[in-house]
Amino acid sequence: MPEILLAKTAGYCFGVRRAVNTALELAEKHRGKCRIYTLGPLIHNQHVIDELESKGVTPLKDETQLDEVGNGILVIRSHGVSRHVIELLQERGIRYVDATCPFVDRIHKIVCEEEAENRRIVVVGNPEHPEVKGICGWCSGPVSVIPDASAALAFADFDDEPISVVAQTTFRANKFTEIVDILRKKGYDIHVLNTICSATQERQQEAEEIASKVDVMLVIGDVHSSNTQKLFEICNTCCTNTYYVQVPDDLDLNRVRSVKTIGITAGASTPNNIIEEVQNHVRRTDV
Repeated sequence: MPEILLAKTAGYCFGVRRAVNTALELAEKHRGKCRIYTLGPLIHNQHVIDELESKGVTPLKDETQLDEVGNGILVIRSHGVSRHVIELLQERGIRYVDATCPFVDRIHKIVCEEEAENRRIVVVGNPEHPEVKGICGWCSGPVSVIPDASAALAFADFDDEPISVVAQTTFRANKFTEIVDILRKKGYDIHVLNTICSATQERQQEAEEIASKVDVMLVIGDVHSSNTQKLFEICNTCCTNTYYVQVPDDLDLNRVRSVKTIGITAGASTPNNIIEEVQNHVRRTDV
């Protein structure tokens, strides 16, 4: 049997665990009285979303469906939402519980404070990610989103305003540094606020360390999870035998037969039971 090195940071982060527990507790408390809703999937893990639905937690597609909440309760997911959505909820008298991750909520406050100092906001992250959309939604003035180095090279602040740079909490630390260096070389009056979640940085560093010393690396998580995708990129750079696993059956055991060491990490939206199932699946190899 191969030696398995499991990352200590694998699985739910604080913000995700808090959001999931909030939804489950509300569903239990209000069972038979009202339904619980989330704006978008609570987390990027279909297995968990299906489980939540079975317990009375319904995801809405977007804000156009807010009227469906009725006398129910809406849970704001850990990714956070824009100021506009909060105002809509309040205007319509919709009951809601805010489970925005504290690290994300901190970014919302930062961009408001930086804009009050007449600085243009630049968000380093994926423009299609709900967290980034939420951050942009707390900016009153022009805001730019830079996803990669090429976009940073093309960035031009035509008004020559001082800029403040924040990061999506799950962005890769080394890529954030690369982008900031590019912007600095352009000569802007730049204020850099590294808002990458400390837990994310620890998870990425640990994954890199493990991947650099194993024969096979497994990254467990949903394909739609941004932080899991970044973990895979990091691990794949260090270990060419890196595999993406959503559920145990995704892993072909023939790929891990006769290897001495297997590393395992998991995204922040991956529940412990799936991590345990993958470990047990790996242990069934005949070596």
